[in-house]
Amino acid sequence: MCIFVPEMANDYFKFRQFTVRQDRCAMKVGTDGTLLGAWVRGGRTILDIGTGTGLIALMVAQRFPEAHVVGIDIDHEAVVQAKENVADSPFNNIDIIEADAKTFCVPSSKFDVIVSNPPYFVDSLECPDGQRTMARHTASLAYAELMAAVNRLLADDGEFSVVIPFDCKARLECEASLVGFFKIRECAVKTTPRKPPRRYLMAFRKHPDQLELTEGIIETAPNVRSEWYQQLTKDFYL
Repeated sequence: MCIFVPEMANDYFKFRQFTVRQDRCAMKVGTDGTLLGAWVRGGRTILDIGTGTGLIALMVAQRFPEAHVVGIDIDHEAVVQAKENVADSPFNNIDIIEADAKTFCVPSSKFDVIVSNPPYFVDSLECPDGQRTMARHTASLAYAELMAAVNRLLADDGEFSVVIPFDCKARLECEASLVGFFKIRECAVKTTPRKPPRRYLMAFRKHPDQLELTEGIIETAPNVRSEWYQQLTKDFYL
């Protein structure tokens, strides 16, 4: 597993090739982001929408060293911290930009790959903490707005990958369909073998293709990582 080290008022996660500091970010390093960063396919240009700490941007930069990776976020504090995490990493192929996906302009050409661990609370009560609400609630980026942005920013032959809770899956699939996207990959992720899937990794394209359905299990027993999870994340955990 990655190492969690409390450091006075700060905290961080140390991976094999980089460290993610997260004390200024509302959303911390978690299983969803780690799964998505290890699962997403690569391309020459990769956009991470809602980059937060920069975790996914760092993971894809490690996996695809020839790619140009751009991470965007509307949270100023998260952007500052993501820039610091990138600067402290060994990678020089990442740009972190403070920007809203709804208005972000493509710098030159559209992206080959777009990835996002989006806000996921849809109808729940918003948190009094504005930064945490921005990161967790779809009020800051509704699924329809996310899919419209992806449609505008993704190359015609590009791929969009996302991780979503099981109870948000149908809504996101509906919004993807409305803008003309086709689901081409889906991985149902279970916490343990006997539990139903709690999250889904999904990939979409603008043109239909054969749908690839798989299943993953995080733990085979308490604190025992499955072979699937270990293989997926082996390049990152210490």
